[in-house]
Amino acid sequence: MTRVLVTGAGGPAGVAVIRSLLRRGDVEVFAADMDRWASAIYLVPPEYRRLVPVGRSDHFVDTVRQLCRDDRIDVLFPTVDVELPRLAAVRDELAADGTVLASPALSTLETCLDKLALARACERTVRVPRTELVGTPQAVSGWDFPVIVKPRRGAGSRGVRTVFTATELDAVHADEDLLVQEMLPGDEFSVDVLAGLDGNVIAAVPRARLRVDSGVAVAGVTVHDDELVETASAVARAIGLTTVANVQLKRDADGRPALLEVNPRFPGAMPLTVASGVDMPSLTLDAVLGRPVPDRVDFREVANVRYLEDVFLPVDEILPG
Repeated sequence: MTRVLVTGAGGPAGVAVIRSLLRRGDVEVFAADMDRWASAIYLVPPEYRRLVPVGRSDHFVDTVRQLCRDDRIDVLFPTVDVELPRLAAVRDELAADGTVLASPALSTLETCLDKLALARACERTVRVPRTELVGTPQAVSGWDFPVIVKPRRGAGSRGVRTVFTATELDAVHADEDLLVQEMLPGDEFSVDVLAGLDGNVIAAVPRARLRVDSGVAVAGVTVHDDELVETASAVARAIGLTTVANVQLKRDADGRPALLEVNPRFPGAMPLTVASGVDMPSLTLDAVLGRPVPDRVDFREVANVRYLEDVFLPVDEILPG
C-alpha cells in the first residue's frame, strides 16, 4: 500500500484528490487541514486524519515534514496555493525523508504565482493580453477601455476589477503591486493540464464553467477544441510544467485563445476532468513514483452539476480544536 498525505482537505481540490485516490484500492490516504471541520478529513478513517497550521504559519513546513516522517508518507499532495512554494522549497529534504512531493517545480510555481512573470514567460509562445505593471511608464497610455486591473499575485478573482476610463486608471495606486491588462471579449475556458516529469503533456482537458457560485464552478462541461488544447499545452511547456495545473484561457476579438492565468495545482472542478476519462490525481501518483504512465490520454465530452453533500459521523470522531 502506498501512503499519501493530501493537504487542504477543506477545499474542493483537496476533496477531489482524496476521492480519486481512495478509489484506487492500493493507497492509504491521509487527509490534513487547518480546520477540524474540513469536510474531506472525514472521508478517511479516523486514524488517518490530521490537523496542520495555516499555510503561512512559521510552523507549517516543519509540521508537515514531521507528519510525513511519523506516518511514513510516500507521496505528499498539497492543494492550497500558499502551501505550494513553501513545500516545493524543501522538496529535497522531503525526498531525503522518503516523501515525494506531487507538485510542479519551485521555478514553475514562482512563475505562475507572479502574473507579470507568467505573461512575460509565455508572450512569445501564445497570445497573451497586453499586461503592464501599474506605476511604470508602459502602463499609462495606449489602452482601449475598459481594461482589467488585478493584483500581481494572488489566487481567484480577489481584487480584480474593471476600469472604464483613463482618468480612473490614473487614480489606481502603484504601491498596491497591481497589473493593468487588456480586456478580452470572448468566452472563457479552464484547461486542466497533466504533464509527466519529463514535461510531456499527457492530457489537456478544456472545460467551460456554465454556472459559478462563490468562485466555484457548480455546473460545467468538457469540450473538444484543438485550439484550446494546443494553447494550454504550449503554456505548460513554456513554464516547464510537471504534474498538474489549471490554465485559464479567454478568446480575443479575433476568436483566438489567449492566456489569462495559470493555477499550478489541482483545481476544484477536477471531478469533471476525472469523469471525462482523465484521472489526473491517480496518474500523477503513478508518475511521481516512477511507474509507467501513458504518453497521451484522451477525454470524453461530459457535463456535470454539483450539489452540497452531507457527511454524518459520531460526535466523538470530530478532531479536537
